[in-house]
Amino acid sequence: MSLLDALLPDRTTRLLQRWAGRPAGAKLQQVVTKPGWFSAQLSTMGTAVSAELWAADAAEATAALDAVMAEMQRINDTFSPHLANSELTRINREAAHHPVALSEEMTRLLGRALDLSALSDGAFDITYAAVGQHYDYRAGTAPDAATLTNALACVDWRLLELDRQAGTLRFGRPGMRIDLGGFAKGHAVDNAVALLRQRGIHHAMVAAGGDSHVLGDRRGRPWTVAIRDPRQAGEAVAVLPLQDTAVSTSGDYERFFERGGLRHHHLLDPRTGQSPRDVRSVTVLGDDGLSCEALSKTVFVMGRRRGLALIDSLPGLDAVVVDADGALHFSAGLQQALA
Repeated sequence: MSLLDALLPDRTTRLLQRWAGRPAGAKLQQVVTKPGWFSAQLSTMGTAVSAELWAADAAEATAALDAVMAEMQRINDTFSPHLANSELTRINREAAHHPVALSEEMTRLLGRALDLSALSDGAFDITYAAVGQHYDYRAGTAPDAATLTNALACVDWRLLELDRQAGTLRFGRPGMRIDLGGFAKGHAVDNAVALLRQRGIHHAMVAAGGDSHVLGDRRGRPWTVAIRDPRQAGEAVAVLPLQDTAVSTSGDYERFFERGGLRHHHLLDPRTGQSPRDVRSVTVLGDDGLSCEALSKTVFVMGRRRGLALIDSLPGLDAVVVDADGALHFSAGLQQALA
């Protein structure tokens, strides 16, 4: 199937129906249409997690899926800002007072976060959480002007004192907070695919919300991932054929409320503490899910022109942007493929 064929939206309905509405919980089930295909689901990290793989042996498939779901839960337990005993909660509680000792994994991820902040001139900034904590999208509430101003004084990635050698982090200003939601799910799907590779699985897909990573192909044909229409639930603007690829979509439809004719959504510009409105969704494709998720949010904040210019400057990455008018825009690599 060519990329041009895959981008035709009339091919998307069956795909969306297949992945929508699956029950929560890691209950193993065999896919009845294709012997050897197995899947499992779990509700964690604030989203629906699913995995599908091919294996000749049911016990092998069960063990692999159990390992994937256990890893997903471990990452939630480590990086959740809502769990009292998570490593992230401990950092937010203590780092303004003294350097906090970090796990090797946390040190590595915080290093990646700071590298991404430098690359994007602050468009990606995990300290946005100082502002983000004041939004409640279910209740439809936003911080007032005074609260926003005070919180923005604590948003600056350059105030994170990370010692990569010692493995410690200290906040340079009281009131700072961090949140790794900008790439935690991408990291999780990367880890899950690595576990499957170690177990000898050659054909699989792992998905966590808008983040997916596919391993191999679907035994002779590509995996297909739909890009949701940001304004039409159950519809898609494109379907991408993928093999050994990570893909992440960030959209203004995930968590939001509307007031005064404006959509206030969870993707915040660290410079303003408010929702960017230049685009409706950004999808990034690349080798690893962490980079794809972080860059999908970065491009969303930067806007279509600057964001796509950044993607075009980075090898091995492509992007699809749905702008504020609903029009599709492609990175240079995808434009060449379509041509």
